[in-house]
Amino acid sequence: MIAIIDYGVGNLFSLCCSLKHIGCDAVITGDAAAIKKSDRMLLPGVGAFADAASMLRGAGLDAVVIEEARKGKPLLGVCLGMQMLFGKSFEFGEHEGLGLLQGVVAPIKPRIPPDYKIPHIGWNSLCLPEGKMSSLFKYIRDGDYVYFVHSFHAEDCAESVIATTGYGAELTAAVGHKNIFGTQFHPEKSGETGLNILRAFAEI
Repeated sequence: MIAIIDYGVGNLFSLCCSLKHIGCDAVITGDAAAIKKSDRMLLPGVGAFADAASMLRGAGLDAVVIEEARKGKPLLGVCLGMQMLFGKSFEFGEHEGLGLLQGVVAPIKPRIPPDYKIPHIGWNSLCLPEGKMSSLFKYIRDGDYVYFVHSFHAEDCAESVIATTGYGAELTAAVGHKNIFGTQFHPEKSGETGLNILRAFAEI
């Protein structure tokens, strides 16, 4: 069973529908006991980093996620949920994340050309590094398109980068280290490619 962590932020219903569409047993829950009993965890997130991190901690679920992930339970963070896997975000200040992955979250504005729109919204192709194929991508191919909505991305995280995308510059699109994964894009909004990524996560 995949526990979609409900802490008041995220595209919960769409993620749940996508998982059930591919035959996965998934439940939306903010109950620590249910999360501990699950086989996998999915951490969604939309909006501002500071608010989401505060809500996760306020619900007492940050410690549960960290504990279960460190035990080896597969964890997938989506969009802002991916960003919270890192130790720190510089979104409108400096804010502490979960610290499960090395790296920081920084604005894409200094990296991309000045005429590129922020937030980055739309379909972009994935670049999968040669010789570093993640189990999360076993059902997709280099160049497949996924859907992004973001103004920030992960930096200083080279060891865990498993996919990048081009938007005037190379941006982090997905990360993975051992049992912990994250996608900056929304798999639940990315058609068949996104469903195949969720399908692979359900098999990890």
